[in-house]
Amino acid sequence: MKTEFNFEQKYRIIEMAWEDRTPFEAIEYQFKITESEVIELMRKELKPSSFRLWRKRVNSGVSQKHLMKRNPDIERFKCSRQRTISHNKISKR
Repeated sequence: MKTEFNFEQKYRIIEMAWEDRTPFEAIEYQFKITESEVIELMRKELKPSSFRLWRKRVNSGVSQKHLMKRNPDIERFKCSRQRTISHNKISKR
C-alpha cells in the first residue's frame, strides 16, 4: 500500500469496509485508495478468520460493496435513517 494512514483513518476505513451499504467507491472517494488497497489493508489489520469472514460476505452477493451491483433505489452513501448533523449544536449525549 502506497499511502500510510494514522490509527483513526485505518479504523474508519475498516469500519466503512465492514458496512455492507458503503461501496468501495465511497472509500476511494474519501481516502483515495482502490478496492485492492482496501483488501490489502483489511488483510493486514484483521485477524485471518475475520478477514476470511469479511471476504466471504463481500463476495457472496449479499453485500452491495460495488455501485454497479447495488439496488438502483440506493442513491446515497449514508443511511436514510441517519440523522442530519447540525453544525450549530453540540450533542448533549
